[in-house]
Amino acid sequence: MFYHSAGSADMIYFILLIPIMILSAWAQIQVSGNFRKYSQVRCTRGMTGREAAEAVLRANHVSGVGIRPCAGSLTDHYNPQDNCIYLSEPVYNVATVSAVGVACHEAGHAVQYAESYAPVRLRSAIIPATQFGSQASFIFLFLGIILYFQPLLFIGIVLFSLTTFFQLVTLPVEFDASRRAIRTIETSGLLSASETDGAKKVLKAAALTYVAALLMSALQLLRYVLIFMSRGRRGRD
Repeated sequence: MFYHSAGSADMIYFILLIPIMILSAWAQIQVSGNFRKYSQVRCTRGMTGREAAEAVLRANHVSGVGIRPCAGSLTDHYNPQDNCIYLSEPVYNVATVSAVGVACHEAGHAVQYAESYAPVRLRSAIIPATQFGSQASFIFLFLGIILYFQPLLFIGIVLFSLTTFFQLVTLPVEFDASRRAIRTIETSGLLSASETDGAKKVLKAAALTYVAALLMSALQLLRYVLIFMSRGRRGRD
């Protein structure tokens, strides 16, 4: 946070910040709560997370993807660099509704890369720029605000906007991975109807965290833009 911002920008920021923080906290509670709840529900077919991920890959005719265990909880991810799905301890070799839902979601990401899904290609392409922007933006923002130098502030805003754009592109990637997961669960009968509803709740809660992250980033970007506009008006007065 920078403390030399315009009062009006701060007012708008904090008015919007409260509901977004509430949404973010609620999303985290929903994720952990639903995952924990459906980790206690054993699926009737006895399918483990690893087996569920394999089923998604087979259903989409994708081969050559590794499936490996990883430490921790809710650390599941797909790594395109080594083309491997990494499933956490409560998912990899566990036959619960949560395990199947999460594993199928991560397998959905592997399918996206195999099919060259446009949003995932775009997200991969902007990762280097996003990493640079996230690191360099605060230097320019800080100097622009402290030195009262509009060009530096503008550069900082442009760099920070890359992070917000990355999070925006992430939404369709995550939503589509969950859609692919649920479609395979239903068409392949990996879970019963009631179990599928539980998997949907787990994945919807996870998706909400990405929405909250985007809103938080967009709000921060809006604050910097308001500061920039406010200082621009002061300079003309």
